Amino acid sequence: MEPQKKNFKIVTDNKKSARVILPNMLTLIGVCIGLTSIRFALDGRFEYAIIAIIFAALIDGLDGRIARLIKGTSKVGKELDSLTDMISFGVAPAFVMFFWKLNTLGRFGWLLCLIYVICVALRLARFNVNSNQEPSWRDNFFEGVPSPAGAILVLTPLIFSLSGFDMIQLNYDLIVPIFFVVTSFLLISKFPSYSFKKIVIPRRTTIFLLFSIVLFFGLLLIYTFNVITISAIIYLLLLPISFFHYQKIKKHHENDKIQDDDDLEDVL
Repeated sequence: MEPQKKNFKIVTDNKKSARVILPNMLTLIGVCIGLTSIRFALDGRFEYAIIAIIFAALIDGLDGRIARLIKGTSKVGKELDSLTDMISFGVAPAFVMFFWKLNTLGRFGWLLCLIYVICVALRLARFNVNSNQEPSWRDNFFEGVPSPAGAILVLTPLIFSLSGFDMIQLNYDLIVPIFFVVTSFLLISKFPSYSFKKIVIPRRTTIFLLFSIVLFFGLLLIYTFNVITISAIIYLLLLPISFFHYQKIKKHHENDKIQDDDDLEDVL
């Protein structure tokens, strides 16, 4: 008689595993694209390096939303996302800008790269800690600028030089360090910036929103660096608006809290 074969099976939650794999795969693709931007910069193909970082930013905006949509969130995915952001929006932009301009500044240029990368790391660590807090009206704002926005801001001088808008001769040896210092400060500061996470879109305006998105990406494909430059300028203009908006909402909630405390004292 032939001996009976025992089939061993590893029992897992296949549905849960499948849901977790998809967003994590997207995150890992973002890592690869971020590292590839450094390779492009080494070869002097800075336009491709910027496009790679833009793609990494788009993936960064999708993986978390897809994970929440299909209920595939996990602790591993959260940590992996932070690591990806560190590489794609911290290390990669610093190297790209160093190979483009900061290497001409010697040790000072390398110091600016180190400061920027450290600020990205601190910003991501603070975000991970604050994300565990109770949701509130503050969820409409980030503390400081997020790392993808920081990457675009430090790359703005390079993007501007490729956009065709640089009809005026600019002193990039001065402008690039200024962008690095200001962006590094914004990353670790508590300056409120819009998160755009909880925007309520009226149903009647949905068609216009879809048209605007299609138009934006169409222009992005045709006039890539021009659109990115204009987007970066608009984002910079939104920063003071978000600050005053935050202060207005904060004052309103503080007044409501004082009113509630007064009402409670009257009852007692």
